[in-house]
Amino acid sequence: MSKKKILITGSNGLLGQKLVSLLANQSDIHLIATARGKNRLPFTEGYEYQEMDITNAEQVAEVIDKIQPNAIIHTAAMTNVDQCEFEKDLCWAMNVKAVEYLVEACEKHNIYFCHLSTDFIFDGKAGPYSEEAQPSPVSYYGWTKYAAEEVVRRSTCRWSIARTVLVYGIVSDMSRSNIILWVKKSLEEGKNIKVVTDQFRTPTLAEDLAKGCWLMTDKEAEGIFHISGKDFLTPYEMAIKTADFFHLDKSLISEADSSNFTQPAKRPPRTGFILDKAIAVLGYNPVSFEEGIAVVAEQTKAL
Repeated sequence: MSKKKILITGSNGLLGQKLVSLLANQSDIHLIATARGKNRLPFTEGYEYQEMDITNAEQVAEVIDKIQPNAIIHTAAMTNVDQCEFEKDLCWAMNVKAVEYLVEACEKHNIYFCHLSTDFIFDGKAGPYSEEAQPSPVSYYGWTKYAAEEVVRRSTCRWSIARTVLVYGIVSDMSRSNIILWVKKSLEEGKNIKVVTDQFRTPTLAEDLAKGCWLMTDKEAEGIFHISGKDFLTPYEMAIKTADFFHLDKSLISEADSSNFTQPAKRPPRTGFILDKAIAVLGYNPVSFEEGIAVVAEQTKAL
């Protein structure tokens, strides 16, 4: 039986690293990890690494012409929502133009394309959302991710879109923190923290998102799927659960609303996802937020 060639973009990122960990060394998969610059994964067995800058049209075409994978899971993106407001050209290049280059290569070689998107394509007035809900972004980042979805939807390749929400997790090379690590560190240092009570999300363990993307790709499922955690929580509730898990002083956590914080990019207040389609079609089964904290806690020990 010939191996299925799977190419992952953004393999140095949180989701990219989790996907490589999930799929490396599987006997029926030839895994190609790609990212801009050097490989930052902590292990090198079970996959091959190829440098690929997704904003470079020639390089994208060259790498995909050479490898001709059966499927691409596209995780690379510019995801710092505030930075996107200031660096709009770079954001458009990474989040939209890059998708055009990848889709073109997928059309040329009949490659299945799994594209990562976000709850930030919604305005947050009516969450949690199903796949049929109408997008209406409130930030530049959200608009670029919606524009990218439209590029994918208009393409002639076989495609799927995995939308997700507030991904958390840990890898050895962490460029950004997440709510669990931030709360844990702050409380361990005895700091008072303010956490918002007027935003709602379904926080997603990175391992669950990786499994969801692989379920979609393995089945070559087509269409849009909402892949997130199942618990509908405010960041304040997430912080309290984190404090409880680690037996830290939750009196240091105070409630705030988002008007207390000035951020360049507007956030949708109430997102979160309805997961019925992913559960029924893919057999997707995410952990609870408490179980997710336990996974992160265990991995923190190993670092």
